[in-house]
Amino acid sequence: MSYRVSKSKQKRPSFLRSTSSPFSGASHRKPIQRSKTKPDPQDEDDDFEDRLEDVGLVETLKTDLSLRDVPQAINYIKSHMFDEIPEKSGLNSTRTAEVLNFRRNLPPIVTNAHIHALINSPTMVEKEIGQLTAAGIIRRIVIPGRGSGASSISDALVNVKDWIERLNTTIILDDLKNKYTNILQSKNEKSLQLQDTLNDGEINVLIEVGLVTSSSSFGTSKSTLYSNPDKSLAGTATSIHNIARAASGSIGAVGGQTGLNKLGGGGSAGLRLQGSSDKKSASYKLSLPSTGPYLKLVEAARSQLVTLLSRSKYNEAPLYLLKERWNGGVSTKNPHGRSQDPFRMVLPAKTRKWKDFYGLSFDWVLAECLGAGLIEVFNTKSVGLGVRAV
Repeated sequence: MSYRVSKSKQKRPSFLRSTSSPFSGASHRKPIQRSKTKPDPQDEDDDFEDRLEDVGLVETLKTDLSLRDVPQAINYIKSHMFDEIPEKSGLNSTRTAEVLNFRRNLPPIVTNAHIHALINSPTMVEKEIGQLTAAGIIRRIVIPGRGSGASSISDALVNVKDWIERLNTTIILDDLKNKYTNILQSKNEKSLQLQDTLNDGEINVLIEVGLVTSSSSFGTSKSTLYSNPDKSLAGTATSIHNIARAASGSIGAVGGQTGLNKLGGGGSAGLRLQGSSDKKSASYKLSLPSTGPYLKLVEAARSQLVTLLSRSKYNEAPLYLLKERWNGGVSTKNPHGRSQDPFRMVLPAKTRKWKDFYGLSFDWVLAECLGAGLIEVFNTKSVGLGVRAV
């Protein structure tokens, strides 16, 4: 027979209790385990559930009061296209060199839509463009197949001085440079007919460096413009797309007029077009190197800004929020991104602004979209300027 001995439970004297913490006698409770799948509130967009109050549209984004004519607007747009590379950007030396080289190689052109976003007088702007073009001060570049209307990116302007500076950086004979300069500065539209001023060999040389393009360089597909962005529009005739669409036995089936030259064959004058005895049968236009990458960049930037607006419920957002989205969540108050966690820093190099758009300025893209009629900018009473997709 077994007996169980039980000790009496005696309370510990109060003078022996630990008084190290005033909360030692408080009841303990397990901490609530939150779901790991729930997003961090700091990572969520500050979307507005209600529509923004519209108290009036903003007709122009001009902040510099000195912008009074088209040449000044062109220079302003070129100088404010990109942001400076931050000191702590996260870009290595190789990527930094790529960004700077890409910026330097872009042509000094601006879209006509961007001009209208800064100068709110369409009639006056078009009249001035016509006068400056007739005087040989600026030139208008029209690229077929790049849309129509206000949203088109095929209508661009360039100062003749900037064009000549880019011409001087190319490796061609001085005599040919002088002829090309005279064509640019000419006030007579007939002198712009390259066939009447240059021979076939000179035209082929200019095509090679991207200063002249032929009508065969433009196709119906967007890929024809960007088939060889490193060599600008000079190599588009040799793209697979154009060769596949060319008739068998034609000059286009071998890559165009200079197709064999690009492959290492042919003479110095290159191949001649069928019926080239009559030089008027060919159509040539003045162009600038790297125009294709420029158009691709502008089109992608416009599309990205409209996509960022679509994240909001009503396709509209305050200007400051849209700018933060464009910068990838990196703001001036927190240059490492929204997250305050040092192990979750967002460096500029990780954002699309620097990976895909080479540091393209938000204000520059905003003006592009406004001039193209893709967005509207309006005043609100509470959050400053608002932006909506059209």
